[in-house]
Amino acid sequence: MSRVAVLMGGHSAEREISLRSGAGVLQALQARGVDAFGFDPAERPLQDLLKEGVERVFIALHGRYGEDGCVQGALELLGIAYTGSGVMASALAMDKLITKRIWMTHGIPTPAFAKANDASPAELVKALGLPLAVKPSREGSSLGFTKIESENQLAEAIAKARHFDDAVVVEAFVSGREFTVSLLQEAGGTVRALDVIEIVAPEGAYDYQNKYFGNATRYECPAAIPSELADLMKALSCKAFEALDCEGWARVDILWDDHAPNAQPQLLELNTSPGMTDHSLVPMAARESGLGYEDLVLAILKSARLKQCALPAPGRQAQT
Repeated sequence: MSRVAVLMGGHSAEREISLRSGAGVLQALQARGVDAFGFDPAERPLQDLLKEGVERVFIALHGRYGEDGCVQGALELLGIAYTGSGVMASALAMDKLITKRIWMTHGIPTPAFAKANDASPAELVKALGLPLAVKPSREGSSLGFTKIESENQLAEAIAKARHFDDAVVVEAFVSGREFTVSLLQEAGGTVRALDVIEIVAPEGAYDYQNKYFGNATRYECPAAIPSELADLMKALSCKAFEALDCEGWARVDILWDDHAPNAQPQLLELNTSPGMTDHSLVPMAARESGLGYEDLVLAILKSARLKQCALPAPGRQAQT
């Protein structure tokens, strides 16, 4: 395979996790004999990829400037094939407000929500009820997230979220069990949903610490739920992926209230560049389906391509 750069680190608040994801991906590629090296866009300009003779990029960046269409657009202009979704799909999926609006038009269930600055705290509580989930619209890894139980907590929670993003989502809090579905797009475009994973975090707090650093969170793969419910979660996840015009791979986060009669799974968000650390969920689901970490990384890399048929950089041939 041609020379490959693993983009990791970057400028986002999820830099530390991206470095861990990238290290795992890089080790897997090198173990399979791929001419790969790590590349941190926070330390080197992307134009250096051309100097290095890079023809493919594995994007292991998370969050802003890596998962939101910015890097994808730069790679299109450089004429370098890359993994995952294209510019538009990456930007849409990174923005929780836009994602939810699109999903609603496709009949995909998602918790009721509003943009924080569209209404007063009293109006938000009246419209959505309590408790509420408050989070930045364009951030990941639960950064800036707060669950509130009363109206007088709302202003502080919004201010906390605004440390990460000007746009803040206020969402009806859905009690219940937490799940995730990993998606891989196979040759020919078919989207394959891997086994549903249930996340059982201590006191229900699947926060930044419990996602990446602790061992208190338990993962059930496959989830112990009726097969009809698992199939529904998979189908909704594939539909959500296609509604945003995503590509390559992704992971969808879901809540389900098992105490509410006839409750529908509620989709929260879609990650277009999921984690690839030793705590990450896509490798876990892939392993359960018989696809080891190295094979998973190679499968994702082989799908790398330019999405816009961009003009090649000087001296380069466009790749599709």
